[in-house]
Amino acid sequence: MGEPKRTPLLIFAVLLVISTSSLQFLSASDDAIFYESFDEDFEGRWIVSQKDEYNGAWKHDKSEGHDDYGLLVSEKARKYAIVKELDEPVKLKDESVVLQFETRLQNGLEYGGAYLKYLRPQEAGWKSKEFDNESPYSIMFGPDKCGATNKVHFIFKHKNPKSGEYVEHHLKFPPSVPSDKLSHVYTAVLKPDNELEILDEEAEKPEGWYMMSLRR
Repeated sequence: MGEPKRTPLLIFAVLLVISTSSLQFLSASDDAIFYESFDEDFEGRWIVSQKDEYNGAWKHDKSEGHDDYGLLVSEKARKYAIVKELDEPVKLKDESVVLQFETRLQNGLEYGGAYLKYLRPQEAGWKSKEFDNESPYSIMFGPDKCGATNKVHFIFKHKNPKSGEYVEHHLKFPPSVPSDKLSHVYTAVLKPDNELEILDEEAEKPEGWYMMSLRR
């Protein structure tokens, strides 16, 4: 078998916010925990993984035919990983937590993924440049296409308070990855009652929402 193709993509913005309601557009707000527009170069602010498997070179550039800057993946058949550490861990308590990011698969998606991972606090001595596929995470969210797989992933991992073991939840009916080459905003709303909503930007409620329970 030949080497899998990793499709070029552009990430425009990433938003993590605690809010009493979901957000419809990516923008900085007073209650934002983290917001990144990628208007400015990522170097010195984000850490690129130095693991051998992640051999793709990130670029801060404009995508073809557009004037807005973003984080650009420019080569096929490469793996990419880049990390931004938050000042404090995010805890789901009395308010909803909204995860949102915008991406454009400017050449379509043939084989690969364009998802975010929200990492758990790592072991002492761990460094961002050491990130790899085995780094423990709490949430994995975003589009993925591989063979028969064509879906927007949402995986939630948490520690069972009784057994002490980590439990993994997946969407039972995940939405498909958009087949066009336009920009799309992916939004996940984690609620304090352990419910999750995934917002489809192009559909009206209730058809536009994919819900699951995070209870176990």
